[in-house]
Amino acid sequence: MESKYLLYSTILNWALESRYKESALKKNVTLADGFLFQGLVSIPAYQPWVFMIISLAYIMTVAANSMVISVVFFDSCLHTPMYFFLVNLAIIELLYTTAITPNTLNNVLKEAKGISFVGCFVQMFTFITLGGSECILLGMMAYDRYVAICQPLLYTVIMNKSLCIYMAITCWTVGLISSLVNTALTAALPYCRDHLIRHYFCEIPPLLKLSCKNTHINELVVFLFGGSVILGSLLLTLISYIFVIRAVIKIPSASGKKKAFSTCTSHLLVVSMFFGTAILTYLRPSSQSFYNKDHIFSLAYTVVTPLINPLLYSFRNKDVQRALWKTLQRWKAITYRGARFS
Repeated sequence: MESKYLLYSTILNWALESRYKESALKKNVTLADGFLFQGLVSIPAYQPWVFMIISLAYIMTVAANSMVISVVFFDSCLHTPMYFFLVNLAIIELLYTTAITPNTLNNVLKEAKGISFVGCFVQMFTFITLGGSECILLGMMAYDRYVAICQPLLYTVIMNKSLCIYMAITCWTVGLISSLVNTALTAALPYCRDHLIRHYFCEIPPLLKLSCKNTHINELVVFLFGGSVILGSLLLTLISYIFVIRAVIKIPSASGKKKAFSTCTSHLLVVSMFFGTAILTYLRPSSQSFYNKDHIFSLAYTVVTPLINPLLYSFRNKDVQRALWKTLQRWKAITYRGARFS
C-alpha cells in the first residue's frame, strides 16, 4: 500500500512539474524581461583573447573612419562626389560598428550575456538601417566610378551636388524604411520559448527561432526587403563594373589601365565580402542555419568590413595621403604654437 501511494505521489508530482514547465514555456517575454546571448566563444580561456582582438579592431575602426571624415571635411580639394560618398560610408561604418561592438565586448567576459527587450530591438533597428543604407551606398559608389571612367568629360555635370545629396538621402531613406518594417514585425512576435539568442547580437534570423508563432510572413518580408536592397544594389554594382571594365580595356596606356583598375579593385573587394556574407545570412532558407558559420559571416560585416573600408578606400589613395599629411602638419603647428605661448 505504501509503495502504491509512493507511485501515485511520484506520478502526480511529475504531472504538476510538467504542467508548470509547459506554462512557463508559454509565458511571453515582456518588456521587463530580456534576452540572453550564447556569445562568440563558449571556452573561458579564449574569452580574453577575443575581447582584446575585437577591442583593438573597434578602436582602429573608430580612429580610421573618424580620420577619413575629418580629413575630407577640412580639405577643400577633397570636396568631390567620390569623397562625399566616402564620408557617408565612414559615418555608416562608425555608427554600424558602435551599435554592436560595445555591447558585444561588455558581454564577452560576462557569464550572463544579456540585453534588455527594448535594447535588443533598438540595436536591431540601428543595425538594419545602417546595413541597408550601406548596401545602397555601395551600389551608388559603383555608379560614381562608372561615370568617372566612362564619361570623364561629363563627370562634374552628371555627378552634380544636387544629385549627390539626393543619392545620399535615398540611401538613408531606403535603409530606414526597410529597418522600420522588419524591426516592427519582429518586435510584434510573441517570444515564449527560451530567452537564449544563439548569436552575439540581435539579428533577425536567430530571433525568429525564439518565437512560438509561425514566422513565415516575417521570413517572407525579410527575403523581399533584403532581396530588393541587397540584390538591387549588387545588380547596379555589377552592371556599372561591366561598363567600367569594357572602358578600361580600351585605354591604350598600361599606366592608365593600372590607375583605373586601382580605383575599382578596392570597391570590388569590399562589395564581394559585404554582399557575400549578407546574402548567406538573409537570403538563404531559415532551416540552413549553422551557429559557428553564422558567427563568422556576421563578424565579416560587423567587425572586419568597417575596419578595412577606410584602409582600402581612403588611405591607399594619394589625395587622401596628401590631405592627411597636410592635416597632421597643421595640427603639429597649432600644438607647437600653443605650447610656445603657454
